[in-house]
Amino acid sequence: MTRRLLVIGIGAGAPGHLTLQAIEAINRAEVFFVFDKGEASSELVEAREAILAAHRRAPWRLAWTQSPKRRAEARVHLDGRDAAAPGPAAEYRAGVAHWHAERAARLAARIEAELPENGVGAMLVWGDPALYDSTLRILAGVRAVLALDVEVIPGLSAVQALTSAHGLVLNEVGEKVTFTTGRRVLKDFSHEGTLVVMLDDGTGLEALIAREAEETAAGAPPLAIWWGAYLGMKDELLMSGPLAEVGPEILRRRAEAREKRGWIMDVWLVRGALAPAVTGA
Repeated sequence: MTRRLLVIGIGAGAPGHLTLQAIEAINRAEVFFVFDKGEASSELVEAREAILAAHRRAPWRLAWTQSPKRRAEARVHLDGRDAAAPGPAAEYRAGVAHWHAERAARLAARIEAELPENGVGAMLVWGDPALYDSTLRILAGVRAVLALDVEVIPGLSAVQALTSAHGLVLNEVGEKVTFTTGRRVLKDFSHEGTLVVMLDDGTGLEALIAREAEETAAGAPPLAIWWGAYLGMKDELLMSGPLAEVGPEILRRRAEAREKRGWIMDVWLVRGALAPAVTGA
């Protein structure tokens, strides 16, 4: 018989973000696998346990896997105005692949030890497992060495939580939406449509603020930003408005929040239309 692992999207942090399908899946699993990333992630583990407490109808068991340290890479922001240098991008991908392989090896050993054949385990994944999350790639590595069926339960993404919190329609009429990461902001940004940025450590936003200052000085239209951190949690942070005005304040509040809590999960989007007013929470 084959082990089964449920990859359950749990939304951006609020127990109310879970779908009925996710709740049903939580109650099918007998053990929940968690990567231990150190003290900085303890609040995230507590949030997962609050979700289990809210929706699980029976006691649960957590199986911990020590997460390997990721090799530090230089923050290189690819610039769409220049020819992209393949070196830094290739080094980044190689570093991520090495980290994923290490995580897969450790997780495979833990699943084999903790989950009996024909058993059902689960991993609770922030947002939606298909959008900028590495769990499914890591499980592909696990399945290369261990017989395992994987079932994916979609979740409410951080992008949906952001647009809902701001009362915003993601796309403008007839315009594109581009999803990217902090290190690719300059390469992927254009004044057409909406740019959604995830996995930014703040340097992507900082780079775009500097780029906008150059372009508006040359006559380009200004940009607006909508930002959110800890979406769905009790300490949710929101700001929106003209990028030139609120961008530096977002960076300040982001750094302050990360210093205080040891971690931050945030997402932002920009487009070439001024926000009606500056807002914050």
